[in-house]
Amino acid sequence: MKLYESLAAEVEGQVARGVLLEGERLPSVRQASQRRKLSISTVLRAYSLLESRGVIESRPQSGFFVRARPRVSPRAAEPAPALTLSSEVDVSRLVLSTLRTIRTQGAAPLGSPYPDPAAFPAARISRYANAIARSRPVSVLDDLPPGNPQLIRQIARRYMEHGVAVDPAEIIVTVGATEAINLCLQAVAGPGDTVAVESPTFYAMLHAIERMGMRALEVPTDRRTGIDVDALRTILASQRVAAVMVMPNFQNPLGFLMPDGRKRELVALLAEHGIPAIENCVYDELYYGDSHPCPLKTWDTRGLVLHCASFSKSLTSNYRIGWALAGRYAAQVEKLKFLNTLSTPSLPQLAIADYLQHDGFDRHLRQVRKGYAQRARMMAAAVLRFFPAGTRVSEPQGGYVLWVELAGGVDAMRLYARALEHGITVGPGHMFSARGSWTHCIRLNYSYPWTQATEAALKTLGRLVAELA
Repeated sequence: MKLYESLAAEVEGQVARGVLLEGERLPSVRQASQRRKLSISTVLRAYSLLESRGVIESRPQSGFFVRARPRVSPRAAEPAPALTLSSEVDVSRLVLSTLRTIRTQGAAPLGSPYPDPAAFPAARISRYANAIARSRPVSVLDDLPPGNPQLIRQIARRYMEHGVAVDPAEIIVTVGATEAINLCLQAVAGPGDTVAVESPTFYAMLHAIERMGMRALEVPTDRRTGIDVDALRTILASQRVAAVMVMPNFQNPLGFLMPDGRKRELVALLAEHGIPAIENCVYDELYYGDSHPCPLKTWDTRGLVLHCASFSKSLTSNYRIGWALAGRYAAQVEKLKFLNTLSTPSLPQLAIADYLQHDGFDRHLRQVRKGYAQRARMMAAAVLRFFPAGTRVSEPQGGYVLWVELAGGVDAMRLYARALEHGITVGPGHMFSARGSWTHCIRLNYSYPWTQATEAALKTLGRLVAELA
């Protein structure tokens, strides 16, 4: 390859990979010549070749720019290749592929795990952050674990208002709930240990277990009442379990609210065996009923419940602020926080603390809950209307996801691939099990405003399920 061809190929590759964006100015001929140690004529030939290919364009008196490419509608775009899964499902790989597809395909975000960011008061929180940055000196020491005292006090007050007495000294602020879950798991279990989880379970739990070289043991879980405590009791009688990971309130993906009686029974069973419970409560503020649900932590008298939560699903996803109430393991989790990520940035902590103290968090939550509850009913009705007979849907009591069991034994990965061809994403059930269960199920997100496009997407999905059945 000649020098000018090599330079042209390199620039074209940078455009294809998104390093150089449409409308962006290329280095001038003289700059490129000096930086590359090439002659001006070589650079000119390379740019002329790129111009002939339609990659760049010259503008008089301005230079060379990346040329705008013709727009292709998401429906007509080439879909991302579907993953071929082995018998041992690589959950993290599948999740990453699904998230990339949602981002790059411009598809209907029914498969997204994230809430609609338009529902968050992002501008208000940003104003608090900007005011803090202008008026208050923020010390590096404020970032150190356990976290900013002002935010910790506000978090403790939220629990007090909901009737849950917590010790502020237990609270460790983290970079989102995912870090809280990882730190708590690392504090109570090690490589090779067995961790019991719900089935289906939220894939972040499986990621944590996979990353630390542990083994997930899936426990039968009822779609209305949660993990089968009797089945777990039988398991604990016959094998060693290092920890149990659960989402008792509005579990992702089933959306159930575990009855208080079953929560007490679970906490008592684990206390009997001295086994810690890691509870993920990121959706607790998104309840549809009249009162805030009780976490397992309510009945924890021995410090065995490690409670994890965040503001990412209820207030803002821009600032990944979460926390852990780690019970008897608080000192260990705080130490692991320091060793793993050193600290959580203080400016987001202070901005959220100011919002919680001075603004209308509860008013915001009431609006969000009302919208989610309404869309949950609308999406469930649309699925039952458009999908084949025999389709079953969950009955979420909070959160923003619907679990759909497909009729006719339809494989969710085949539906996932076909849906992408029509600009629609879904969350295939394969993501919610490490052993390849729930292959006939999908998870749908209903946090976004209900539109004609949403209804059309569900109608198309129903037709595809019928064709695959």
